[in-house]
Amino acid sequence: MELFDQIDHTSRPLADRMRPKSLDEFVGQSHLLAPGKVLRQSIEQKKLVSMILWGPPGVGKTTLARIMARETGAEFVNISAVTSGVADIRKTITRARSNKGQPFILFIDEIHRFNKAQQDALLHSVEDGTLLLIGATTENPSFEVISALLSRCRVYKLEHLNKSDLKEILHGAMEKDSVLKDLDIEFTQDAESILIDLCGGDARNLLTALELAVRVAESKDQPKRQITRSLVEEALQRRTLIYDKKGEYHYDVISAFIKSVRGSDPDAAIYWLARMLESGEDPLFVARRLIILASEDVGNADPHALMVATSAFHAVHAIGMPEARITLAQATTYLASAPKSNAAYLAIEEARQELVNSKSGDVPLHLRNAPTSLMKSMGYAAGYIYPHDKGGFADQDYFPSDVSRRIYYRPTENGIEKKIKDRLSGLWPKRKR
Repeated sequence: MELFDQIDHTSRPLADRMRPKSLDEFVGQSHLLAPGKVLRQSIEQKKLVSMILWGPPGVGKTTLARIMARETGAEFVNISAVTSGVADIRKTITRARSNKGQPFILFIDEIHRFNKAQQDALLHSVEDGTLLLIGATTENPSFEVISALLSRCRVYKLEHLNKSDLKEILHGAMEKDSVLKDLDIEFTQDAESILIDLCGGDARNLLTALELAVRVAESKDQPKRQITRSLVEEALQRRTLIYDKKGEYHYDVISAFIKSVRGSDPDAAIYWLARMLESGEDPLFVARRLIILASEDVGNADPHALMVATSAFHAVHAIGMPEARITLAQATTYLASAPKSNAAYLAIEEARQELVNSKSGDVPLHLRNAPTSLMKSMGYAAGYIYPHDKGGFADQDYFPSDVSRRIYYRPTENGIEKKIKDRLSGLWPKRKR
């Protein structure tokens, strides 16, 4: 029988056929599920609370929710926030109330897609114990789940599966799956490690690629189902790039990206950006680095840089990949092309270092507020000159009386900062020296 016929006969995809059915079969998330860990104890003692499972795709959120229902004897209802609304929630709550004492778990996939009204509809039934809510999300629940619902749930963070976990899942599929176990599957050279590297810590992605690669190998009528590097790349539709999101090379590539932007080379910066995104880097990680760079390396030479970078971060968060690549490219090329200044960065570092090495002075009385008559009688705010009464600038001392005046911020001649430098030199003659 051809492999295609076997898969058609079994109908279910490999990733679904290999879905674990118990805690002992579950691979990964040892920080939550190793013996003695809090979530495992809650499951074993059948003392679950409503929770949010937060983590990237393919790490076992849905599977873990099903295992919890099975281990605790709870009725399990699964709805998707993409296709369900308030009416579906109310219907499920009514069903839970008529459950006559049996534990009831409502699992909501992609709960971050529910709007406020939909999330509000869950509050009372979660609080009074009508049902246990298990929400799954790939987004930070602090931003995507309303605070009232979040306060009624525990948040458990699931991590990308590591290489050891993925290898265990891969070999388990080849040894135990009803279709694959009877096939003579052989990985050539580094094909297995490439498959594990390219799947991005996602077990579903790993098993789907394995299944497709085996299908293609079968179609070539070889005595062995040889899985080659090129087959892996074909299955994943990605060329192999040397990049490990958790390893040393990850930091090498982001370093090359940042230094290209800092060095005003937009072309090199775009190359390294593409390299990261094609290798599966988190686009929000890149966006955060651009925000830092906008202040550290562009600074007041172009104050718009920080607005561009911050807007890019929010846009990337809102739209996700693959479209987010365009936003990142826009922000990257703007920052790379902008005039550069690290004067703000040097100013705060110098001030911090001085505070470490010397005492901090008291706030002068004339700079303190005096909201009460007692404070006024003690001299608070006495002698303070309101700058707007003097045309926008008043020549007065803003340093503590026992701290000598220092210049920390030294504007450059670049971009907008040259204008800032000229203005400050006019206001504070000592700066000219």
